[in-house]
Amino acid sequence: MSLPVYLDHNATTPLDPAVLAAMLPWLESRFGNPSSRHGWGRAARQAVDEARQRVAAAVGAHPTEVLFTSGGSEANNLFIKGAAASLKPGGIAFGAGEHPCVLKPAAQLARQGWRLYPVAVDAHGRVDSAAYAGALAAKPALLSFMLANNETGVLSDVAALAVQARTDGGWFHSDAVQALGKLPLDFRALNAAGVHALTISAHKAGGPKGAAALVVDKRVELQPLIAGGGHERGLRSGTENVPAIVGFGVAAEMAAQRVGERPRRLLALRERLETALAALGATIFGTGAARLANTSYFALAGIDGETLVGKLDREGFAVASGAACSSANPEPSHVLQAMGVASEIARGAVRISLGAGNTEADIDEFINALRVTVGRLQGLAAVAA
Repeated sequence: MSLPVYLDHNATTPLDPAVLAAMLPWLESRFGNPSSRHGWGRAARQAVDEARQRVAAAVGAHPTEVLFTSGGSEANNLFIKGAAASLKPGGIAFGAGEHPCVLKPAAQLARQGWRLYPVAVDAHGRVDSAAYAGALAAKPALLSFMLANNETGVLSDVAALAVQARTDGGWFHSDAVQALGKLPLDFRALNAAGVHALTISAHKAGGPKGAAALVVDKRVELQPLIAGGGHERGLRSGTENVPAIVGFGVAAEMAAQRVGERPRRLLALRERLETALAALGATIFGTGAARLANTSYFALAGIDGETLVGKLDREGFAVASGAACSSANPEPSHVLQAMGVASEIARGAVRISLGAGNTEADIDEFINALRVTVGRLQGLAAVAA
């Protein structure tokens, strides 16, 4: 058995060797500030511009629509807070299963007089059509619906959602962080449907941490979160993270090139995994909806997810718990709660997210370790009872 086995690619991915090779010169001898006028600075500025072109091409956007940020959380905040700052307080609609970096900025807007319209999802994690129609009836000024859920992998047809919202003139944003490299992305087509902004992040697709982008229609008026020297069209001041941005450009380009073939292989691995999970009696979430090919989210009756993750880690398998918790306040996943999953089941949630390096052997070894670990936990529970 070759250990450890990494099965947490929705959290972050390994840095692709080609990305690292592109970044290294900008971490060593090519250290100029892109705002400097001398040769070192001009070279760094050119590198940032070329990376912007690569990222734009990878998602079907124009380079001037790409705003670099430090991560997906900053990009989501830039849209939500930045657009809200240019508007009178109104309504903001968002999916009940959105990432906290959408939910929490929305909650901050509520304290500034904005009305929140959290839109329910169905038992499979899809946006509920009746609830969405109800939110649209309030004519929200801002809308944010993720393309692919980070926990369940469930996909939303954001183009169709945007078409429905288009007549009322609200700015529509989609968190597509989990989609880069896993699904084809075409901002021009999405924009035509009514999507005005898209968030993507490098480290979910073989790139470095510390680089992401808000791809945004230039008609959207944003106020910067970070004021200063006027970088990124005056919308995100601060000296650019040149090595990470260069790596982002290469990673995005490679992700777009590979997106046709990689999901097919990952889907075969996921089916192998879920067949074995079903045989163990697992509840697998989101199976009634279209999902990312690499993502499986499950729970086993009577088994605490955090405990199982810790035990599997000691066996050499890196997976994720579905619980957003601290030791003082364990809470089940808000995504599963929104789907109507009972708390006692939701607390057992574990996410497997596959990546390019995973193999059938990884799946088989994981299932063997899971079977043994669950048997031990069930034995301990029986003794305790």
